[in-house]
Amino acid sequence: MIWTAATPPAPKPSPPSLLVQDTVPCFRRGGDSLCKQVHRITHSDWLAESSEWLIAKPAKILLIVVVAVLLKKLVHKAIDRLCRRASNGALSGVLASYGRTESAESALIRERRKQRAATMASVLRSVSTGVIYSIALLMSLSELTFNIGPLIASAGIIGVAIGFGAQTLVKDFLSGVFMILEDQYGVGDTVDVGNATGVVEAVGLRVTRIRGVDGTVWYVRNGEIARVGNQSQGWSRVVIDVEVAHGEDIDRLRTLLAEAGERLMASESASELLDAPEVWGVQALTSDTLVMRVVVKTQPGARFAVGRRFREIISTTLQENSVSIGRPDSTVWLRTEGTPDSPSSPFDTGGTGAGFGSAPSQPPRGGT
Repeated sequence: MIWTAATPPAPKPSPPSLLVQDTVPCFRRGGDSLCKQVHRITHSDWLAESSEWLIAKPAKILLIVVVAVLLKKLVHKAIDRLCRRASNGALSGVLASYGRTESAESALIRERRKQRAATMASVLRSVSTGVIYSIALLMSLSELTFNIGPLIASAGIIGVAIGFGAQTLVKDFLSGVFMILEDQYGVGDTVDVGNATGVVEAVGLRVTRIRGVDGTVWYVRNGEIARVGNQSQGWSRVVIDVEVAHGEDIDRLRTLLAEAGERLMASESASELLDAPEVWGVQALTSDTLVMRVVVKTQPGARFAVGRRFREIISTTLQENSVSIGRPDSTVWLRTEGTPDSPSSPFDTGGTGAGFGSAPSQPPRGGT
C-alpha cells in the first residue's frame, strides 16, 4: 500500500471588490457611488479617488452658475414686465391732477412716467444681479470646502462698521432712490438744486451730474440736495416786465403788448406755446417808470428760447409805435467856477465851487 501526501487546495483569489477596497480610499468611506462608477468604468484608482474634485464639485459649481444665470434672467424679465405695466398703466395719485390738463401735457407726463419706470428697472436689475451673483459665489466657495461661516460673520461686522463710517454714502444712496421714485427730476430736465443750475445729464444713486449754461459740469451728491427747482416738468412760463416812462397810455400799452403776443403766435415759436400770451397789467410803479407784465405759457424746456424771441417782438412793436422802453432821458450839468451870470454855471447862485447838478430836460436860458 502506497501512501501519497495530500496536496493542499490552492487558495481562492480575493474578489476584485475586496482588492479595490484595499487600494481605493473612497471605497472604505462607503456610500460613494460616483467613486465606484468611475472605477468600474475606467479601472483607475487615482481617477476614482479624484472623481469628487474632478467631476462632482465642478458639476455642482456649474449647476450653481447656470441656475444663477437663469434666475437672473427670470428676475430681470419680471422687473421689466412690472415696470412696463407701471409705465403704461393709469396715472398715479401724485400725477392725477396733471391728467386733467391739455393733451400735450398728458403726453409729456406719460413720457416722463415711462422714463422713470425705465430708470427704476435699471436700478432694480443692477441690485438683483448683485444679490444673485453674490449668493452664487458664496455657494461655490462652500462647494470648494471653504468655510464661509467666518466670511459671512466678517461681512456682517464689516457691513455694520461701514454703515457707521459711511453714513453719508447711505444717505446719498437713499436720497437717490427716493428722488427716482418720486420723479423729482430726470435726464434732460433743467433744474436748480441750490449748489448748481443747469441741465441734468445723468442721475445716479449717489451723485447727479448737471451741465451748467456755461458748460461747467457739476457733480452734486444726492444727500446734499435739500431742495430742487425743476423747470421742465409739465410746463414753463415766460415772464417779461416792460418798463416805460410815466405818461404813456396804459390801455394803448395793453393793446401793443397784445399785438406783440399775436406776432409771437404767428412766428416759428408758435409750436412751443401752450397758450396765448397774456398781458397782466401794471406790475410795479417807480418814481420814473411804470412796469407792465406780460406772460406766456410754453412747453417745458422752451422757456428761454421763447422768452428771447418774445422780447425781440415786444421791442420791435413798441419802437414801431414810438414807445420808449426804460427810464426817461435826463441831462446832467457840471457846475464850475464862475459868476451867477456865467453861461458855464447855470446852477451857480453865487460863490465858487465844483459839483454836479441835473436838469430834467432843457438847459437854462443862455446855456450851451
